[in-house]
Amino acid sequence: MPYALDPELAPWVAMLPAVPFDDLPAARAQESHLITMLARRENAFPVDVREATAPGPAGTPDVPVRIYTPKGAEETRPALVYFHGGGFCLGSTALSNGGTSMFAARSGAVVVSVEYRLAPEAPFPAGLEDCYTALVWTAEHAAELGIDPERIGVGGDSAGAGLAAGLALLVRDRGGPAPCFQYLGMPVLDDRLETPSMRAFTDTPALRRADVEACWDYYLGGPGIRGGDDVSPYAAPARAEDLSGLPPAYVAVNEFDPLRDEGLAYAQRLVQAGVCTELHLFPGTFHASTAVMDAEVSQRMITEAVGAMRRGMRVA
Repeated sequence: MPYALDPELAPWVAMLPAVPFDDLPAARAQESHLITMLARRENAFPVDVREATAPGPAGTPDVPVRIYTPKGAEETRPALVYFHGGGFCLGSTALSNGGTSMFAARSGAVVVSVEYRLAPEAPFPAGLEDCYTALVWTAEHAAELGIDPERIGVGGDSAGAGLAAGLALLVRDRGGPAPCFQYLGMPVLDDRLETPSMRAFTDTPALRRADVEACWDYYLGGPGIRGGDDVSPYAAPARAEDLSGLPPAYVAVNEFDPLRDEGLAYAQRLVQAGVCTELHLFPGTFHASTAVMDAEVSQRMITEAVGAMRRGMRVA
């Protein structure tokens, strides 16, 4: 069906690579090629980058993290523990390097990018537990990282935003280090796939309903589980009955994205639960359309996300 895309975005749709979520080896080969190409480009943002490892609990693997520290002043900074997108089965700190570098440079916060385990090899709760490990490690090592432990936020895009939302619930219930803020960019939140946008948008650019179905099947451990009675709200935060006591949130959704309505509904429920929440729906956009960075709407989305991070983590 035709979509009223932003005029600056529409010409790029035909050039977007189709991600074969139903053929993971092919999708991962495509991703590896893209990482190789991106690695040839010099980092354009003034940040220092280093690798570290967050030790996992007994019996679990350690969690690699990539730390981006803005260059310049040496005062204690806030931090954003960030989880990349990729439908729970793709993505990496390397692939998201450009975005995380930009977030660090423009927000003034240290960004801790997490290499969580991917499905289907490591289905839920493996990836979420890795995110929890990384958050705890960041809080425990705040002094050596130059981080204010009272100003640590969590966030991500797409599946990474779903992990951030699930982590906020898990930390509240488990009593872990409480984030001061959650950034939820085009979040994956609901395995039931019953919203109007999920039913209608079967052929939208960059992400279709069929792609979301495949990703949930990978993440939850196989076909036949999504939409059932036993899915944890930590996997699908839209299922959580109580959203009270969560950190302030910034939620951004795209108009022509199957995920649109679950993001809208979650933001509304956060507000109703007394959680300070900012919600933006960007007209004419599609899933991950900020990849077309020169478009005015993409620049506005990025600027507003960075502004929300600065407010949420109280950057001076």
